[in-house]
Amino acid sequence: GRNKMLGQFDLMGIPPAPRGMPQIEVTFDIDANGIVNVSAKDKATGKEQQIRIQASGGLSEADIEKMVKDAEANAEADKKRREAVTAKNEADGLVHSTEKALAEHGSKVSESERRAIEDAVSDLKEALKGDDAEAIKAKTNTLAQASMKLGEAMYKQQAEADAKKDAAKDDVVDAKFT
Repeated sequence: GRNKMLGQFDLMGIPPAPRGMPQIEVTFDIDANGIVNVSAKDKATGKEQQIRIQASGGLSEADIEKMVKDAEANAEADKKRREAVTAKNEADGLVHSTEKALAEHGSKVSESERRAIEDAVSDLKEALKGDDAEAIKAKTNTLAQASMKLGEAMYKQQAEADAKKDAAKDDVVDAKFT
């Protein structure tokens, strides 16, 4: 059961941006005649691309029936694969953000906490080489727990800086009103 390509388009002209920043709105519109209109629009630039896919009729009823049965038979495997992909995507995002935060704010935590975070990152990267969704989720949770120390240190330092700034502004002036 391979996928059948119905059409393809590229959304061109999107400027380079940090991971997770571009926002692309994708719309699928299927009418009563089986015609599919797909459009993708980059919210930042307003650039839009669309394609219209008409019923291809390239499949017989028997082919369609076979594909439906294959899809039903593979539903559980597809669910597991989807869970693994979702877990990998979440883990990959956490690794990326943790490494970035560690590079910027790693000096704000103790050496042992930093080492624990680095070890958790390494363990998760190793788990990402496989397809075991449960192992990836477990290592993701471990990294999330370890990296909380980094977040706490960042917020603590910012709160102390804000408190010092506020304290410098607090000039008490005694005055008598008559």
